[in-house]
Amino acid sequence: MLQLRIATPEDLTDAIVAMLEGDQAVSSLAVLTRASRRPAGDLIFADVAREGVNTIVDRLCEMGVHRRGTVHVEPVQAWLSQVGLDAERRTPGSSADAVVWAEVTQRAYDDSELNWTYVSFMCLATLLASIAIVLDSQVLVIGAMVLGPEFVPIAALGLALVRRRRGLFTRAVRTLLLGFAVSIAVATVLALAARAAGWIEVSDLVGRRPQTDFIYTPDKWSFIVALIAAAAGVLSLTSAKVGGLSGVFISVTTVPASGNVALGLAFGAWDEVVGSGLQLGLNLAGMALAGWATLAFQQSAWSRLSARRAAVVADRRSRAKRRRTYDPPH
Repeated sequence: MLQLRIATPEDLTDAIVAMLEGDQAVSSLAVLTRASRRPAGDLIFADVAREGVNTIVDRLCEMGVHRRGTVHVEPVQAWLSQVGLDAERRTPGSSADAVVWAEVTQRAYDDSELNWTYVSFMCLATLLASIAIVLDSQVLVIGAMVLGPEFVPIAALGLALVRRRRGLFTRAVRTLLLGFAVSIAVATVLALAARAAGWIEVSDLVGRRPQTDFIYTPDKWSFIVALIAAAAGVLSLTSAKVGGLSGVFISVTTVPASGNVALGLAFGAWDEVVGSGLQLGLNLAGMALAGWATLAFQQSAWSRLSARRAAVVADRRSRAKRRRTYDPPH
């Protein structure tokens, strides 16, 4: 169950309320007249089955509510309502499977912003990966994978293509490129300093590393794992049942590969740079491709359900109109 909080000018209130009252996914509706100061107008609260939110949000946008007012989509953590349960049962689809595009898109924009926090996490994750390679520690490699914040911007590439958001695509590409570039540069500088201090030797990088040699030896499985992990990650981002992202983070070697690139640059180990660069490219390409394919499938499936819902709602309105027309007055 999700709650819509709508601040709207008064001249749109009647149309919004009529639309919400006629939708079977809406279980409760409240209107606070002249309660909004900015924009000047009314506040409307509606509890909506998750499966029906996309259709309602699309219709609100068609009315121009998002331009003249605001629409908030908020999760309801716990609720007790028989009418709410009935609304979920009669709305096509499953709440766990429903993709609320406004929610997913908002997160993609937020987490794809190139800011100090994102770059800091990228630098720290890359440094941790570099240390893991020097120590040949799988535990530290996993820690670096989990720490890296790059998955959502990668998923945002597929979302931008599916939803035709050119601005989001540009934003995600810039964040990924600059994030990896800055983190590799920082790790390279610090690796040079550690080399000068005698903390790291070239043998630490090119010697036998049974726990971390997979980072610079990409193969067909690297691409396949990236495909599977990204598909699982996108499902976690779009579903009401979130819990698979940690598995995604520790399945792909994007950050460890960038850490190995930094060490290779610092020591002039070009085989390491090339191998890790290829590993990084394969992972990014596989994740972006799988993210796009998963989101495209979800959009196709939910478009059919939305069309079905629209037909059901239109039929109910038509029947109600006929009853009002033919019922004799009392």
